[in-house]
Amino acid sequence: MKHLTRRKALAVGAGALAAPAVIGSTSALAQQQTLTISSWGGAYRKAQRQAWFDVVEKELGITIKEETTSGIADVRAQVASGRPTWDLVQQGNYGGAILEKEGKLEKLDPAILKIEGIPASMKGEAWISNLVYAATLAWNDAKYKDKKPEKWADMWDLKSFPGSRTMRRSPVYNLEAALIADGVPMDKLYPLDTERAFKKLKEIKRNVAVWWASGAQSAQVLKDGDVDMALIWNGRAQDLMKDGAKVGLTFNQQILLTDCWIIPKGSPKKDLAMKAIEIMSRPEVQARIALYINYGPANAKAFDTGVIKPEIAAALPSSPENAKKGFVLDANYWAANLDKLTEKFDLFTQE
Repeated sequence: MKHLTRRKALAVGAGALAAPAVIGSTSALAQQQTLTISSWGGAYRKAQRQAWFDVVEKELGITIKEETTSGIADVRAQVASGRPTWDLVQQGNYGGAILEKEGKLEKLDPAILKIEGIPASMKGEAWISNLVYAATLAWNDAKYKDKKPEKWADMWDLKSFPGSRTMRRSPVYNLEAALIADGVPMDKLYPLDTERAFKKLKEIKRNVAVWWASGAQSAQVLKDGDVDMALIWNGRAQDLMKDGAKVGLTFNQQILLTDCWIIPKGSPKKDLAMKAIEIMSRPEVQARIALYINYGPANAKAFDTGVIKPEIAAALPSSPENAKKGFVLDANYWAANLDKLTEKFDLFTQE
């Protein structure tokens, strides 16, 4: 996943977060002392350890073993083995929806799916979101000294905002941004009018100097001045700003994205994994993630706990003030259409 910035803030005692178990059998849990969680690794997983894993270990009296995943292919391989060694896995939201569609996941306990504060758009029958980040509009602030970009249409406005652009090498995000720039309301996007979106993308194609393939690349070309405007993950742009780069960012019309928890089909410790998900989905536990990284909790009630200070909330895409400026990516739409639209997008960029 993206590079994440650790935040120094008042730690919340794990002991105060404990609540009665509601998922799974206590006796069964006592016999399963190790839970293997596979996540994106690096600074992000370190933040998860501090915010969530330590809390789970203390409440359940277990040990969490950490491993690293690079995407849905890893989960498919785990399931194909017939006995997954990963008990709980982090994925992107539409990755979770794809794996659910393929029947590769255990369905979650209804009690988990009924947890208040996590909207229906951020969960399925077999996946539930745990944090929120966003695809946002950012720019070289030295290039646009007076008038600043503030909406996706400005990326297409080469007269008011001349210069080169960078966008993701994927139809995801780009088709949504193109349709919004073309006047489609955020709440009327899905199902996407793909013909209209590609037609709009064609208008700007020659000005896209870099189709980025990673978060690191998107940040680097913006930092180096190779591009003047970017469709970029908020954390990448905010890291540049924190390091002193002349970069601006807006949450206006942001595309809210989530990562989620999933349990591979056939996991022998699915009950323990579900108990861990339940703990990590509670508002007071969810809130802790914002103390260590610049992405927000998926449970909106986390912002009511007092754990997240106003100055931290202001920089999070899922804070109440920022969330209302954007929309949640439709994971189910992309689960159904990713392959065919990726093929079409690849042809488009090569033309």
